[in-house]
Amino acid sequence: MASRYGSMKQVEGFGPNGETIMDYSIYDAIKAGFGKVVFIIRKEFEENFRKNFDEKLKGKIETVYVDQNLNAFINGYKVPAERTKPWGTAHAVLCAKDVINEPFAVINADDFYGRDAFQKASDFLNSGVSEHAYSIIGYNLSNTLSEHGTVSRGVCQVDNNMNLISITERTKIRKDGDKVINEDGETQEIPSDSKVSMNFWCFDPFVFPFTESAFRMFLDKQANDPKAEFFIPIVADAFIKEKGGTIKVIPTSSQWFGVTYKEDAPGVKQSIDKLLASGEYPEALWK
Repeated sequence: MASRYGSMKQVEGFGPNGETIMDYSIYDAIKAGFGKVVFIIRKEFEENFRKNFDEKLKGKIETVYVDQNLNAFINGYKVPAERTKPWGTAHAVLCAKDVINEPFAVINADDFYGRDAFQKASDFLNSGVSEHAYSIIGYNLSNTLSEHGTVSRGVCQVDNNMNLISITERTKIRKDGDKVINEDGETQEIPSDSKVSMNFWCFDPFVFPFTESAFRMFLDKQANDPKAEFFIPIVADAFIKEKGGTIKVIPTSSQWFGVTYKEDAPGVKQSIDKLLASGEYPEALWK
């Protein structure tokens, strides 16, 4: 449930036949050669998700459902009574540990990533991934903002080889005229061409034991904070600093768009309509 959006945006229809943003992502993933999709959800949402996806994806791609349970992988820690939200995106990935045995990509359900991004991810997972080599698809910060409020972005610092040096989660980024500023803590300007992670990651299954170890360290420090979240960039940062390997930032020509706020919805529909008009997608996606 998206607190800023006000409803379950992951299953909201934007296409001409009620297609969700996820439908377009899965369609692009299939075209790029992916063979399985894992939906990481809360158990109470599973029936709704199955109604939306099981029948139309049957025979097109394998589907698996995973419950992101607050008690998963907490190793004896007690969940604070005040905590209502899940532990975060890295914990969500960890919850899929038992159903993924091959190189895989991670995306957000409510973000549109574009065909080129999935092809770049597929190419990397087929030829570049290993226990010591991961990647993220990098977008220009200026192309990922909302007109209707602040957004959270993982801002990347890269070396001359486009390997990630560090990634910092900025939770209150917004436009300010021609500038982009961040308001979590001291207000500061961020270069608009900064590469940011939109949570499109490419991993080897070795990431699971590493993430599990990082989650234990997170709980040691923040288990009693009901608002603390275990983000994927936390794992990525630890992977780099502990010299686990490299994370390549792969630029994409795809245009990102998403629905952080309810007011973003008309713009998303308009963007999809343009892609349909250009022939990027068929009107009836699954026929």
